[in-house]
Amino acid sequence: MTETVETLFDQGLERYHAGESPATLIPVFKEVCDRSPKTSSAWTCLSWLYLLENKPTQAYKAAQKAVKLNPQDPQARINLAISMLETAQKGVRQHIEIAGQILFAAPEFKEEVEQNFEEGLKRKPEWKSLRRVQTWLFEA
Repeated sequence: MTETVETLFDQGLERYHAGESPATLIPVFKEVCDRSPKTSSAWTCLSWLYLLENKPTQAYKAAQKAVKLNPQDPQARINLAISMLETAQKGVRQHIEIAGQILFAAPEFKEEVEQNFEEGLKRKPEWKSLRRVQTWLFEA
């Protein structure tokens, strides 16, 4: 029996939080995105996993889709900004500013975003782009 998209997504998140490697989870989230292409949270997760695996071009494409589907998701914008930094693209500031405005207007997102920064630095301690975005958002 095939799993529902929601079940697959939830299991993927559980496996990620249990410490499973991003490389093994990318196919799970790619399947979720293929089966449910309008689910912005799946694209956001996929872009994050690509960033953790040093695949900024793929991360950029997934984050673009996430932002297009849900422009008010600060994590999608953060992922897009990080992937843009890592691929030396222009226009990062716009996404940082919008993410900052969303976090200011909807503080319920702030704790989750801060946890994602911590998680990212645990998995990739020397992640310069992540540290830059974190500084811009929380220490500006």
